[in-house]
Amino acid sequence: MTYSLGSRFKRAWNVFMNKDPTPPYVLSGMMSYSRPDRRQRPIGNDKTIVTAIMNRIALDVASVKMIHIRTDENGRYLDDVDSDLNYCLSTEANIDQTGRAFLHDIAFSMLEEGVVAVVPTDTSENLYAPDSPEAFRIYSMRVGKIVGWMADRVRVSLYNENTGRRQEITVPKRKCAIIENPFYTVMNSPSSTLQRLIRKMSIMDSIDEQAGAGKLDLIIQLPYLIRSETRRKQADERRKEIERQLAGSKYGIAYTDGTEHITQLNRPVENNLLKQIEYLTEHLYAQLGITTEIMNGSADEKMMLNYTNRVVEPILSAIADEFTRKFLTKTARTQGQTISFFQDPFKLVPVNNIAEIADKFTRNEIMTSNEIRQIVGMHPSDDPAADELRNKNLSQSKEVLKEKMASGQGDENIQNEEG
Repeated sequence: MTYSLGSRFKRAWNVFMNKDPTPPYVLSGMMSYSRPDRRQRPIGNDKTIVTAIMNRIALDVASVKMIHIRTDENGRYLDDVDSDLNYCLSTEANIDQTGRAFLHDIAFSMLEEGVVAVVPTDTSENLYAPDSPEAFRIYSMRVGKIVGWMADRVRVSLYNENTGRRQEITVPKRKCAIIENPFYTVMNSPSSTLQRLIRKMSIMDSIDEQAGAGKLDLIIQLPYLIRSETRRKQADERRKEIERQLAGSKYGIAYTDGTEHITQLNRPVENNLLKQIEYLTEHLYAQLGITTEIMNGSADEKMMLNYTNRVVEPILSAIADEFTRKFLTKTARTQGQTISFFQDPFKLVPVNNIAEIADKFTRNEIMTSNEIRQIVGMHPSDDPAADELRNKNLSQSKEVLKEKMASGQGDENIQNEEG
């Protein structure tokens, strides 16, 4: 719809020209300088490579398309289900997160905590009533930290978008998705490789802080024995005198008696802590199926395929299976509805191999020409033949051409086929 110049001036509005009280914008809830719905990560993890590993996996999980679909009796994909749950997974999970950001939040929180809860916050029915129905519609969801376990319920720390604060609520296990990390024994168990690596890195961080604290670590050898209380007091006075000299000197210079000897101890102490950290890092990579090339982005297609099958796919399956079990009724599952995910097989294919792949896929009637054009980023063709699933290298029979002529397709395409 196009507006005239006068209509544009009448309808024009600038957000900075708004004057109270029209419209009456009222601040609701608390206000924060940082995003309050994002859960604060433990400080210990930020000093290690752990956050980088978790974020890399969570990004790859969020890059996969997860949708609500319908399948046939053989479990084959038919079409997408136009549902509110599908809208949450693909477009908007809540007022603060898109579908992709929501999936990233699930994966990152699950890897960090070991288990998380996905709670429907806006639904068509009261899920927590004693007589709540089995079927309900989900309008928004949030990821929460489980702080308490009960027989049939869990205590979840969840962000309340109405108040702008996190609060703890009790949720039935049947009404929320409880997703456990498939790599729990490797990452979250107290004796796991990742937890050992975190402890070793914390020790190294504390040693670095002590080395940079500005201490001199001096030992002063006085020319007399310090055994009596009087000698100890004299030694303390001598130590304090040297401290005053160093603190009051511009260049940190102090003088001592010729009979006194000073030994400096702030040289680094050799240990095998760094070697242990390197060993645990390599061991963690091997247990997770991650390589250094995957972290720095230089992995080839085979490495990425192995990483996708061993790391990304188990996490996606854990999320999709739990969503199907908790958010779809038994009747919907019987009808073939499920939550599934689809990975783009052409994402890691080099450009010089696209032409050969496109020829094989179209020749073997796996994809149409317009589907191939969409993969390479081109607009679909208006030619009806571009949407046909057939081998265009073979000429069609006369019976097929007559059927096309009877169906009203263009004569020019029919003549091209006959030629």
